[in-house]
Amino acid sequence: MSAPRVTVVTEASPAAQAGLAVGDELVSLNGRQPRDVIEYQELVDCEELKVVVRRAGAELSRVVQIHKDAGQPLGLEVSSSVFDRVRTCDNHCAFCFIYQLPKGMRKSLYLKDDDYRLSFLYGNFTTLTRFTELDAERVLSERLGPLFVSIHATDPDVRAHMLRNPKGATSLRWLRVLLEGGIEVHGQVVVCPGVNNGDVLESTLAGVLDEYPKLATLGVVPLGLSRYSKDPEMRPHTVAEASEVCDTVARWQKVYNSVLGRRLVFAADEYYLLAGRDFPATLSYDGFPQHENGIGMARAFAEAFTGDTAAPGGVRHGFFAWVDGAPPTGYRAPKVVDASENEPSPVGAQRPIKIITGAYGAQVLGPLLAAHPRTDLALVTIKNDYFGGNIGVAGLLTGADLTTMLAAEPPGARYLLPDACLSEGRFLDGLTLSDLPREVEVVPADGRSLRAVLDGRPLPVGCQQ
Repeated sequence: MSAPRVTVVTEASPAAQAGLAVGDELVSLNGRQPRDVIEYQELVDCEELKVVVRRAGAELSRVVQIHKDAGQPLGLEVSSSVFDRVRTCDNHCAFCFIYQLPKGMRKSLYLKDDDYRLSFLYGNFTTLTRFTELDAERVLSERLGPLFVSIHATDPDVRAHMLRNPKGATSLRWLRVLLEGGIEVHGQVVVCPGVNNGDVLESTLAGVLDEYPKLATLGVVPLGLSRYSKDPEMRPHTVAEASEVCDTVARWQKVYNSVLGRRLVFAADEYYLLAGRDFPATLSYDGFPQHENGIGMARAFAEAFTGDTAAPGGVRHGFFAWVDGAPPTGYRAPKVVDASENEPSPVGAQRPIKIITGAYGAQVLGPLLAAHPRTDLALVTIKNDYFGGNIGVAGLLTGADLTTMLAAEPPGARYLLPDACLSEGRFLDGLTLSDLPREVEVVPADGRSLRAVLDGRPLPVGCQQ
């Protein structure tokens, strides 16, 4: 087990006053070595804190006594969210995106986790195939929720087949334990055509009503296929299959609403785009509980763009978010942008604006920009050659594809890039903004922030990044 390593010390904080510094390793806190940032946050909440510190280059550890007020932050950020070993996934799902990554990316991106702690901290989906009685005891006693569980199918044989793991047939018993224990759980079904759509999806939605009626929400999402997928069973949806999923979800929303008093199940935005259908009304999303899973994101974006409403809060921070940094204070607290760091150009010095996005984003943004009073707006739709396949979300755009596009662009325009492409300042392929051939402005990926930039106004205070 590794010790938490200090990455940030807040000025004038109790930690700074006690002499702690970046690079220090916290060997123990009040005699305990925390397993993860969840336990770490609990320990540092004490008013009296005895910390055993190991400093780089020092032969011996030293003891630091810290005194602070009740509830006062310690003033430290640490290097990771899990200090013992991340619990890796023992499934072999054909649709798993990790198996579809090209070679040569950062090593950390190839780690498949199935760790309930990362589900709690980041909103990662877990299958519960490695969940244990001790895990259940901790989750229930410490009230670690909400959690996010990949269901895929309630039929044991179908689920075991999809997970390529016989434990998939029985591990949903833990879902029942969590729900009966009062833990908020959100589920997900990744639909693979020919495997768990059609009658199997109908059976799954019936099974949720029969066996897991306390589930908070259920997202139905299509599988993403890169050109590196090697499983012959996996293929993209047809337009007819996407339409069928939309109809199935709408029908079951009525069933759930009549029985449970809530819609419970929601279809991903991609299904409506694939089917060529309008998105459901705002009220149909019941507050956008799976917004960060790509469900209702387009509708919320449009509402915020046209009506200056705040974007709904999410609990997930993007693909691979946990790899590159520990969670913010409060686990799921949104990152707040300092608007002064990204002020738009003065109105009198306006330049043409080009908005960079992926194939799906272009379908959403096109009508919104067409109705905007500015006439110098353009969309730059980037085909995702890096991953290929049917990958069209802006959050998976890479520096390599951006470089190719920008190198061919004429000078003179402002280029706006959604922050969903970046994690800790890096694209998934490891490139940074400084590697791009042209300067781009990073804008929070919500409609209100984009509208503010287009209108020549400061970014809204408290906007999410």
